[in-house]
Amino acid sequence: MNTVQESVAPPTKGKPKWLRVKLPVGQKYKELRGTVDKYKLHTICTSGSCPNMGECWTEGTATFMILGNTCTRSCGFCGVKTGRPDDVDWAEPEKVARSIKLMGIKHAVITSVDRDDLKDMGSIIWQETVAAIRRMNPETTLETLIPDFQGNRRNLDRIVEANPEVVSHNMETVRRLTREVRIQAKYDQSLGVLKYLKEQGINRTKSGIMLGLGEQEDEVIQTMRDLRDHNVDVVTIGQYLQPSKKHLPVKEFIKPEQFKKYETIGLEMGFRHVESGALVRSSYKAHKHIL
Repeated sequence: MNTVQESVAPPTKGKPKWLRVKLPVGQKYKELRGTVDKYKLHTICTSGSCPNMGECWTEGTATFMILGNTCTRSCGFCGVKTGRPDDVDWAEPEKVARSIKLMGIKHAVITSVDRDDLKDMGSIIWQETVAAIRRMNPETTLETLIPDFQGNRRNLDRIVEANPEVVSHNMETVRRLTREVRIQAKYDQSLGVLKYLKEQGINRTKSGIMLGLGEQEDEVIQTMRDLRDHNVDVVTIGQYLQPSKKHLPVKEFIKPEQFKKYETIGLEMGFRHVESGALVRSSYKAHKHIL
């Protein structure tokens, strides 16, 4: 699965102090929370208990997941359930667009489960969702955090034709750990997806990785270099947090100074934006990545 890591903000006991999360505050957050609860709107922000929800909502950014909540893949890091997904809801594009309008979202991030069970792997719903959002919310900017679509170019072309401001596809981890962490995904295929999107005219491409799974510093830097070699513009780097005991364990809590080091290295490599920190997730400060 290639989506925002769904993980509840960890309790402070036994965890480093830099993983402590401030409770969401502010009038804008309260207004959005009230709208979400009133209309029973679904966002990754709430279902994943994202630690940055208050900050992002205050800035008018929210993340929505389409194509259901059951993934056809079983990645070792991801808290979304695996199994046989429900039938496609063809009314979903309009529902998402309406949710964005009700919430008054300035910048929306759209992600999804992997739908390897579908002939088009969900790409038609992806295209129609972007189109519906454009119709109903012409001032809202968009980022699509997409699966790899198994590298199928026709499916990727539908994303290109939709032309969101940012297209993101996460590497999630370094080359050596990809088979263990992502299982069905392939490191070079993901790089190929990002390269193809850029070659087809996507203005801003983006990717993200998680740390704390056993990777080494030189491997992280190599992954960043691989992304730059494929003309990726934005990279996010955050701490992996174990969703449950069934998932891969955290092998290390990365210190803030190490995240800062990766940020400096990334900017020196030429990335337009580098978001690097323990609580950074794929959509963190996403509204800034269109600039």
